[in-house]
Amino acid sequence: MKEVKVLGPGCKRCTTTAEMVQAEADKLGVAVTVEKVTDYAAIAGYGIASTPGIVIDGKVVHAGGLPKPDDLARWLAA
Repeated sequence: MKEVKVLGPGCKRCTTTAEMVQAEADKLGVAVTVEKVTDYAAIAGYGIASTPGIVIDGKVVHAGGLPKPDDLARWLAA
């Protein structure tokens, strides 16, 4: 199971990103846990300057703006 964290203050883009991650994982048949991280200190700890950010299994894979579905599929399949 992949551990995915969506980093952001809880804005619409952050919520949409979390939904996109879950939808893509379901489509690929990849088991994931999606956690929303809204604490600014925790977000800063990942070195994220712009949100939403995505962390998969402890590795930052995206920061700023909505991710592309193709990128999500690649990150989740890796």
